[in-house]
Amino acid sequence: MPVNADTAGVADGPPADTETALPINEIFYSLQGEGKLAGVPTVFVRTSGCNLRCWFCDSYHTSWEPTHAWMDIDEIVAEVRSHSAASHVVLTGGEPMMHETAVELLDRLADAGYHTTVETNGTIYRDAAIDLASISPKLASSTPTAEKDPKGDGDWANRHEQRRIDMSALTDLVDQYGCQLKFVVTDAEDMGEIESLVEQVRDATQTTVANSDILLMPEGVTRDQLDDSRNEVAELATEYGYRYTPRLHVTLWNDAPGT
Repeated sequence: MPVNADTAGVADGPPADTETALPINEIFYSLQGEGKLAGVPTVFVRTSGCNLRCWFCDSYHTSWEPTHAWMDIDEIVAEVRSHSAASHVVLTGGEPMMHETAVELLDRLADAGYHTTVETNGTIYRDAAIDLASISPKLASSTPTAEKDPKGDGDWANRHEQRRIDMSALTDLVDQYGCQLKFVVTDAEDMGEIESLVEQVRDATQTTVANSDILLMPEGVTRDQLDDSRNEVAELATEYGYRYTPRLHVTLWNDAPGT
């Protein structure tokens, strides 16, 4: 159920009771396309709003131009339940951890017996019922410089660069939840920063972060873009001993909405 027909931005104002509602861009049933659970039937709950602005964002209408409808937690859970074949829910965005009400939603989903994955950029920690924290730290190559900014002005470059890594939040997520560190790779030049971040996380956490928890994913939101990048990223995963993750939904459905 896409609910992004309401084009009011997040800043236009929430309902009176924000403790029971979330700005929802879309809810849909598909297959998980990325990470350790790729291929698993999944209900996706996509919130609107993000504290970063990656130039290659694959959910433009949750970040650069947020659109949404406000939905009560009861409504969201009812919509999830309507997809009776799924026992896995992904809370994604945007950056879903921006919203305090996300904690209540995750707790409700856990009480209902769902396995939950949260897709997060790793800059915000919250105590919630999360089975898998799918953490995607943003690399320097994600910064929307004027040359790469989809709006062409580069106004977000400094804010994005200052915010894109929060080591305290990142290590708390790793220590508190089952996790995967999923890096969007644009080219081989990203590997130095990835290696450095992995080393910092391993030094700062009590949890053992195995190479199998480090996932390299090719940048690209269409089949043609992935055709240009997937082999290079797969070879990098082989070289460094990390795990390669496809973007299965792109392979199957290209860039169709609701997939």
